[in-house]
Amino acid sequence: MKPSEIVTQLNRHVIGQEEAKQTLAVAVYSHFRKVEMVAVDRLEMLKSNILLIGPTGSGKTLLCETLARVLDLPFVTADATSLAQTEYVNEELDAILQRLLDRAGGDTDKAGRGIVFIDEVDKLKAISGQARAASGENVQHALLKIMEGASVRLASGNYIDTTQILFICGGAFVGLDSILAETQAFGFIATSQGDDQKVLDRLNARVKPTDLFRFGLIPEFAGRLPIIARLRELTKDMMVRIMIEPQHSIYRQFRAILQNEGVELVIEPVVFGQIADLALEFKVGARSLRGIFEEMITPVLYVVPDRPEVKKVTIRSLFEEAVFS
Repeated sequence: MKPSEIVTQLNRHVIGQEEAKQTLAVAVYSHFRKVEMVAVDRLEMLKSNILLIGPTGSGKTLLCETLARVLDLPFVTADATSLAQTEYVNEELDAILQRLLDRAGGDTDKAGRGIVFIDEVDKLKAISGQARAASGENVQHALLKIMEGASVRLASGNYIDTTQILFICGGAFVGLDSILAETQAFGFIATSQGDDQKVLDRLNARVKPTDLFRFGLIPEFAGRLPIIARLRELTKDMMVRIMIEPQHSIYRQFRAILQNEGVELVIEPVVFGQIADLALEFKVGARSLRGIFEEMITPVLYVVPDRPEVKKVTIRSLFEEAVFS
């Protein structure tokens, strides 16, 4: 797939985050083009793993899951916090690769072209400016080998070459903006009238490896993540669209469920705005949308199966009972 085609597919499932989608699409396209060139021309592959930076609930995991599904690649997620809490990091990493192999149906070649998403890598450091926690730094060191590329022998006896596996790391990186505010004060300065200010602004706004060092990532680990994409905090409008527009949106799902019961579900536009307002107060992004929506729809699903005469359900407000007709 071309980058534009990947973005088109992502747009069907993920709302907003256009810049991150483009960065991710180009990175994935380039990665697999490199894989093809290595196979044909026997060139050495310099892998470009990806770092996604964005608030909780902004869509990092969804982007990666959708990407893997669109490209038909085996995909697994891991939690960096859990890795930091175990004494046997290497065994846990082997277990992640084993899950990738399982997702590939036992095909080591297919697993070797999969995607591994490691979330909360920003937690691999101490809090409040203290020295880096030993466990977090140990996990960073342990990840270096498989992220760069190595032949790993799993407990099952199978070998997986991680050279062509694309590693995507994610995290909220709370406090990074304060570091950027300091470092951007010494940004790029226009040297001629021909310099494009938009390009200069983009260069100034990008997260630099030195920013990640200051945050708490070791230079070797940050160096394995040359491509950085930032996801923005979701707005009310984006949350409303998330509930309605995607191919498998929650509204479409429950309309289909009730349609199977012979009932039409109608939710007034104001209701989605009310749900979005409440979700914004919870400050966990899109994660809270489903919980609020399902709490609203539960009384409807309880009543409808026992009332065959009901053909339509209308919800006019989050704070009013549904109307059955």
